[in-house]
Amino acid sequence: MPTFPSFILSRRHMLASTTAALAASALPALSQDTTVKASSMEDPTTKYPQPPFQEQTQPFPGLAGKMTPKPDHGETSYKGSGRLAGRKALITGGDSGMGRAAAIAYAREGADVAINYLPDEEPDAKEVIALIEKEGRKGIALPGDLRDEAFCVKLVEDAAKALGGLDILVNNAGRQQQAQSLSDITTEAFDATMKTNIYAMFWLTKAALKHLQPGSSIIQTTSEQAYDPSENLVDYAITKAAGMSFTKSMAKQLGPKGIRVNGVAPGPVWTPLQVSGGATMEKLVEFGGDTPLGRPGQPAELASIYVQLADNGASFSTGQIYGAAGGSGQP
Repeated sequence: MPTFPSFILSRRHMLASTTAALAASALPALSQDTTVKASSMEDPTTKYPQPPFQEQTQPFPGLAGKMTPKPDHGETSYKGSGRLAGRKALITGGDSGMGRAAAIAYAREGADVAINYLPDEEPDAKEVIALIEKEGRKGIALPGDLRDEAFCVKLVEDAAKALGGLDILVNNAGRQQQAQSLSDITTEAFDATMKTNIYAMFWLTKAALKHLQPGSSIIQTTSEQAYDPSENLVDYAITKAAGMSFTKSMAKQLGPKGIRVNGVAPGPVWTPLQVSGGATMEKLVEFGGDTPLGRPGQPAELASIYVQLADNGASFSTGQIYGAAGGSGQP
């Protein structure tokens, strides 16, 4: 057996002792970090209100501020980290629902935001603009009816001018009115749903293309209805399937230009759509109760998806549909 000088053995002993001491000193810190993470965990089944909900109804398009309980759009919970600093976004339906959640999140991530909404939704929209401006960002209110092509073209131009450019377009606004029978859907109602949910998406995207540079992002709000349509949402489901297809086609067309196009497919989420004709009273009372989480989602729970799809960090994601349905639905 070879022998080693005593000073080599002593040095090895010192190194071993030092390593052991360092490892031992690190253990309390590691243990403390684990404790902090554990204390911040939340049970998703009890995080938000569960059915049964109070019976309630509002005339279309409805106001989030008058719902019971009021939806959570991240007004107090969403914390930004500068992921969208300097970006410029136009969000349709930005007064409530997922559009409002995205607007709040975008502002807290450093973006300037223009929102579109119907004039009847002004009370909700004012709250959103105030929240955007509170973050020191530009908040631009652009009310109007998306069923008009000329307005859609003007909306894009007004947003780009007010923001000093445009690099995020969120086609989120939607019309949803339940009907128990196909014979209950009038041609006028069918036309209103098609123009709000499909035509506007086409018009807005077409108008925005001249402003979008490589690195820009287009995001559509589609729905689980695109994959698993309900029997009483025939016209709405058609538009959401069309939105999904539009997303995938445009991703292929615009990919070579460096513009990403993705979609978000919510399941049952607590928004004014439900209380303003989008659901039967029976379904409203038990809304979201049939999901594995036993409750509907809140708009705030989808905000991070809209941020991720607009963030440069998701640069390889295009033509994708991101679901959020509480364990049910697709994809």
